[in-house]
Amino acid sequence: MFKKSMVWKKNKARKNFMKLLGSYTFLIIGALIMSVPFLWMVSTSLKEPGAVFTMPPEFIPRDITFDSYIRVLTEADMLLGFRNTMIIILPTTAIGITASALAAFAFAKMKFPGRDKLFFALIATMMLPGIVTLVPQFILFREFGWLDSFKPLMIPGFFGGAMVVFFLRQFFLGIPNDLIEAAKIDGLNYFGIFVQIMVPLAKPAIVTQVILGLLAGYNDFMGPLIYLNSPENFTLQLVLASFRGYYTSEWGLIMAGSVVALIPTLIAFFFAQKQFIQGITMTGVKG
Repeated sequence: MFKKSMVWKKNKARKNFMKLLGSYTFLIIGALIMSVPFLWMVSTSLKEPGAVFTMPPEFIPRDITFDSYIRVLTEADMLLGFRNTMIIILPTTAIGITASALAAFAFAKMKFPGRDKLFFALIATMMLPGIVTLVPQFILFREFGWLDSFKPLMIPGFFGGAMVVFFLRQFFLGIPNDLIEAAKIDGLNYFGIFVQIMVPLAKPAIVTQVILGLLAGYNDFMGPLIYLNSPENFTLQLVLASFRGYYTSEWGLIMAGSVVALIPTLIAFFFAQKQFIQGITMTGVKG
């Protein structure tokens, strides 16, 4: 009996090891496949202009040069585009996430007449494609005199987003109501409960939404393309798009600009990946 038990445990351990090995092998292969375009972009940015289209292709350049990066930082308006992008996305994300978190807390933990109906109406707005409201928004902002300014790209974001409210509400619902009742007994009002209890517990979810909001604003191309006309107001994505006009055949320069634009997003994810993964998996205090 003991021998059978030991054999069964060994077989089970072997099966678990094979499953784990297969999972890691699959993930590693998938990661390598997904990283090929990025590696090719970096490789192209380090090549001499005449070595970009050599056959057979070279992933590791024979003569590595950083001239494309030097030209991008000196000739192009990358720094100006980055500054304009930060001016737009930093206050918009901070204020928008704060507004969304407050709304999510109200929908999750506060009781007031029509709460569920209001939440349903908010979620219903997610079913409306953004392309449908594009023309009316443009006309409205034109009447306000906001064209060729940062206002159309910032002010709507100050009021939060339906998806962010929905995500944070689902996270807040997982926090036990006993904590809120105990805080009320200690004399905290709803705002104090939100600041001192809900926000610390929901830190992974909030950080996740901050990262996603920053990435969405950082990579936004359509909005700046529609509302910005002056080159001094161009965001980083518009500056990158203008490379095709200024440097049509200089692919090394275009790829160097893309790599430089990608660096801030990699740094942000590197420092916040733990909170980001926790927020995505919806971990937290469960009731």
